Amino acid sequence: MAKRGIFITLPLLVSSIALTPAAMALTVEDYCNPKVSAPKGIKAITPLSDGLTYSAISDDGKRIEIYSYKTGKMISVMFDVDNTKGDLKISEFDGYTLSSNEKKILLWNDVERIYRRSFSARFFVYDIMRGTLKEVSDKGRQRDAVMSHDGRMVAYTRDNNIYISNLDYGTDYAVTEDGEKRKIINGSSDWSYEEEFSLVNTIRWSGDDNTLAFVRFDESDVPVYGFDNYKSYCEGDVLSDIYPKDYSYKYPLAGYPNSKVTVHSFDLDTRITKKMELDLENQYIPSIEFDGAGENLMVMVLNRDQNHLRLFRVNPKSTVAHLLLEEKSRAWLSPEAYQMTDYRKNSFIIGSERTGYRHLYEYDYNGNLLRQLTKGDWNVTSLYGKDEKNGKYYFQSTITSPINRTLNSVDIKGNMTTIGKSEGTTQASFSKTMQYYISNYSTASIPNQYTICDNSGKKMVDLELNGEYFNRFESAPKKEFLKIPNNSGEEMNAYIIKPANYDSSHKYPLLMYQYNGPDSQEVLNRWKMEGVYYLASQGYIIACVDGRGTGNRSREWAYSVYCQLGKYETEDQISAARYLMNLPYIDSDNIGCFGWSYGGYMTLMELSAPSSPFKVGVSMAPVTDWRFYDSIYTERYMKTPSQNQTGYDLASALGRTKDMKSRLLIMSGTNDDNVHYYNTLKYTSKLNFEGKVFDMMSFTGFEHSLPMCNARVMLFRKVSDFLQTHLK
Repeated sequence: MAKRGIFITLPLLVSSIALTPAAMALTVEDYCNPKVSAPKGIKAITPLSDGLTYSAISDDGKRIEIYSYKTGKMISVMFDVDNTKGDLKISEFDGYTLSSNEKKILLWNDVERIYRRSFSARFFVYDIMRGTLKEVSDKGRQRDAVMSHDGRMVAYTRDNNIYISNLDYGTDYAVTEDGEKRKIINGSSDWSYEEEFSLVNTIRWSGDDNTLAFVRFDESDVPVYGFDNYKSYCEGDVLSDIYPKDYSYKYPLAGYPNSKVTVHSFDLDTRITKKMELDLENQYIPSIEFDGAGENLMVMVLNRDQNHLRLFRVNPKSTVAHLLLEEKSRAWLSPEAYQMTDYRKNSFIIGSERTGYRHLYEYDYNGNLLRQLTKGDWNVTSLYGKDEKNGKYYFQSTITSPINRTLNSVDIKGNMTTIGKSEGTTQASFSKTMQYYISNYSTASIPNQYTICDNSGKKMVDLELNGEYFNRFESAPKKEFLKIPNNSGEEMNAYIIKPANYDSSHKYPLLMYQYNGPDSQEVLNRWKMEGVYYLASQGYIIACVDGRGTGNRSREWAYSVYCQLGKYETEDQISAARYLMNLPYIDSDNIGCFGWSYGGYMTLMELSAPSSPFKVGVSMAPVTDWRFYDSIYTERYMKTPSQNQTGYDLASALGRTKDMKSRLLIMSGTNDDNVHYYNTLKYTSKLNFEGKVFDMMSFTGFEHSLPMCNARVMLFRKVSDFLQTHLK
């Protein structure tokens, strides 16, 4: 674990208006260090099969405890590192999963991160009845370990091959042998699938544990991407890399070869591997699961343009595939829809945006549509499951407003009920029987409140209300929601944050904060204390506007940016800026913009737009030309460069630098494996060539989201310093 730097920083003023003592008590650390700015949460939970209890790791990380949904109190201990039998002992663990029969626990420790979600570790299995531990393998670190349903076996990957450890017999044998670094991956996923489909592990056990299914990735033709791996000071010995090491991995840029994928099954009795009969030429597999009975594979196949989805039922023994459904779109198909699935015993539920909004549909396993579960001019945002007793399906939606997230139920006749509050954001974690749920509720003015409720919404017990935390941030600036028209007369959802000591007779500099990527959303009625609140506390008005292309409006709203990224998003941000600069409390001569990742790209596009109203811009980790970014994300919205050369040219921030007349601060992490530092270097090289003066800050050894040490604090200190110099 990296050490966190401590900085004591007094707020700096951008105007003559004095801050209140309460406002001055909050520092840049309070706003920008996630360990301080984030409200208290609750332990990650695992619902247990009885429907009445859940498990969670103890505060000291030594035990797995069992809690009651009715009372929220601990009632027993499932595992304790200090109370195991036998010779094998562990002193700590980082995570766990339970076997389906809840007789075994898979634990892991000594974690080493690989990419954003993946890791390798040492894995162990604890037998609850016997109280004994067994190590999954003593032949090196493993990843993607998955227990069989009965907990007697563990499949895992090592060196790009799949192995099965039989805990009863102490055997450990290979399922595949062709795995090779930078060529063949079995069971795990490649970088692109992990980043863009959130798919890390493709190993799946059949219901009877006699068949193992997996995806094989052939990334031989994917180009290698490399950069110098500079270490940051927070990683320990600063002289350990006098000669910096290089970092390289397979990363397909837009238009370049992707991994070739195939689906396989392994029969544990015969030890024969079979390849499924699927045409996967130039296709993706964003999801692979067994059906609700655990007999057949449900394989999603998506074309490279990501506008044609097919769902197959595949027999892992005969290898024969049957097409159950397919969906096409004139633009992209959103992963938020098709990855929202629930494979039940006799039917399955899947999300679709075919009506122009994201809704739930139920099919049988012959591909027959049984019913559309939800409908209306709003979107389903999460599917929680079905209560078999009352026949209701539970989900989260935008039924009251795109900026809210409500908990809802629908019965088989289509009768809808909103459970709990109709405004704000409610997230739910249901018990196995759907009788209870843990509610995580917040608004822009109320920090996260965790309670246990029954499925009618009746509160059973409070877990964490964050009262002390709320008192601490009571003096922080406040968020207000509004609607702003774009130049086409369409309303855009927006918020503004005014300084805590706001004076309506004073004019304030305006900073437009944004992300604005396709299907994204920043304007939400939820609690999120972050760095922009710190900037507001320094005397700026912060505004954020979700323009065309953003999510959880209609598909027409999102699809407007298809194959022309940056065009309408830029127009809408400029329209919003011109609307806001006419408000009486805005200093129209001092307007800036600020964004991270896609938002950093937007900053560059806005600064170089004709008649840009922005005096300054801050761009963090930007894509500067979509030819520099990964294939799955980029082609989803732009197709390939050969299909859409004009679109790529017009969407390139790198191609618009000659029109940029504003002052720029551009920043990036040198070890960013997502939006590469190369984007920033290319852009600043062009600015240098054109004789433009700009500011630049590098975060040596840091990745895309700056998770380590004091990086986020330093980022916002730098932004504040830059704005005080150039936006006043």
